[in-house]
Amino acid sequence: MNPPARPSTAPQVVAFVLPQFHAIAENSAWWGEGFTEWRNVRRATPQFRDHDQPRVPMGRKYYDLRMLDTQSWQCELARAHGVSGFCYYHYWFNGKRLLEQPVDLLLERGIPDFPFCLAWANEPWTRAWDGGDREVLMPQTYGGAADWRVHFDRLLKAFVDPRYMRHGGKPVFLVYRSASIVDCAGMFDYWRRWAVDSGLPGLHLVQMLTGFEADTRHGLFDATVDFEPMHTMYHHYSRRDRQHERLARHRAKFVRWVGGQAPHAPNSFDYDRVWARIIERPAAPDRYPGAFVDWDNSPRREIKRAIVMRNFSVAQFEAGLTAQYKKAEAAAAPYVFINAWNEWAEGTYLEPDETRGMALLEAVGRATDTTRR
Repeated sequence: MNPPARPSTAPQVVAFVLPQFHAIAENSAWWGEGFTEWRNVRRATPQFRDHDQPRVPMGRKYYDLRMLDTQSWQCELARAHGVSGFCYYHYWFNGKRLLEQPVDLLLERGIPDFPFCLAWANEPWTRAWDGGDREVLMPQTYGGAADWRVHFDRLLKAFVDPRYMRHGGKPVFLVYRSASIVDCAGMFDYWRRWAVDSGLPGLHLVQMLTGFEADTRHGLFDATVDFEPMHTMYHHYSRRDRQHERLARHRAKFVRWVGGQAPHAPNSFDYDRVWARIIERPAAPDRYPGAFVDWDNSPRREIKRAIVMRNFSVAQFEAGLTAQYKKAEAAAAPYVFINAWNEWAEGTYLEPDETRGMALLEAVGRATDTTRR
């Protein structure tokens, strides 16, 4: 049974989707034959008291994201629980694509019929999984107008798909780190012009506000989205918040020093406090609220470098998402973006698992239930 239809003015809840759940030659060369994100997820081990690792998908559904039955299952599950669309990460390295097969197959098949858009994760790939400049596996360069045309033509195949999400008729396209693109203005000018030449009314370009410094150049973007929790943790924490976190970490270190079992990760953040800082910021028609499920990237990193939330609860997730949804409604912001649908190795996912079952998706359904408003 389909959920009740939302008013046309209701915000759309969009979840980020990681496509790294199928093998590619590059990952096999860098991480071992047949590597997918599931390898990181399966090998995780508990690192402190009550550490919820490894995370196990419900029914041990270690899927291949290229499969039609997987994509159909994801879309049906999302639609039934208040998620309006998916935002797939797009990896483009000046002509070289990675992890492109799930979206390519989505376009070739024309099904499932579920709205989607793309977010260009334009950072170098590194062994540290942090987009930094150490141990770079795939560098990020941008080239000039001829290179931008090649990129645009590839994106256009998605932009013209009838399922592609549009705002004011314009395809919605997110960019993760525009500040690293020297001639971003030139590139966007060309893209907007080529979009019109292709029969589109233009592009709706959205800057992702992350843990990195924001791009302050004027006129580049039509909107921004708060990419959580990193944007809040690194840019909206007060001195008192940081002192609170330091004290918690010192207490954990002391417990380990006296031979006890650590109560949480060395580098942890309080889930409730992060959400409190997210909720208190206003939205706007051109500033789209963000939300996040949880965070624990210890499957990707050794525990001393991992970031792990403490005091997670489904109830707080639901309360936070509800507040963001209502905020978007009040501000006439058309979208709320959730991090994420399936970031299993970072501990932020809506998909059902063996511990929480369907609780997170059910929370999204309640948070977006317009019949109660």
